[in-house]
Amino acid sequence: LFVDSQIVKWNVEAAIKSFKGDKEAQAVVDRIDVHYQPGHGFTSMGETKESDGRYFNSDNKFSKDRFLPVGPLHCETAQLIDISGDQMKLVHDHSVLSEPHDSIIVRRDIIKTRQIYDMDEFPNAVKDPAESGVFRNGKKVTVKLTSQAPAFSMREFKLKKGDEVTLILTNHDKVEDLTHGFAMPKYDINFIVNPQETKSVTFIADKPGVYRCYCTHFCHALH
Repeated sequence: LFVDSQIVKWNVEAAIKSFKGDKEAQAVVDRIDVHYQPGHGFTSMGETKESDGRYFNSDNKFSKDRFLPVGPLHCETAQLIDISGDQMKLVHDHSVLSEPHDSIIVRRDIIKTRQIYDMDEFPNAVKDPAESGVFRNGKKVTVKLTSQAPAFSMREFKLKKGDEVTLILTNHDKVEDLTHGFAMPKYDINFIVNPQETKSVTFIADKPGVYRCYCTHFCHALH
């Protein structure tokens, strides 16, 4: 099927009969072409006990001439197929990152979305900018920060060489897409914090000097 670039629907009972020698058994119910060379396939709710046999997603391995040649690495394609009837139907076709390996199809009613986090869900949340600061316990140092467009609650903080630093950042904005970031390139630190979310990172301050920390997500005219 990889070589044929097809998805095939089988009748399992007929396939068993054919395997046992029944020449009249028709194991193949239907075939449908895909573009091109399917490598991995996934059914709707197929990774749960509620597998419903409604849809099949074909993650295909070669796009060939389907997309504009924008460089040596081409995007590839995944195709969603309705398998609920005897005759399969292609219902969606879209590009994907190269060498697609995994997909999950779940019912829409299972996904419970929300626009912002609940700050109370994070035990180490810095709930008030006034709580910001550098808190030392020997060589272990906690730096508490908040972010609210367009600034962090502290413009700078000072440490000592050799400190084990845990930096905690809470995003105080409530606009659903007002994500903030925190980057310290010289220490290979870069993470994002969504509205009302808290994130932390721990590192050893082993390089004396002055280091730039900044937000990686544009949020405001004065960002």
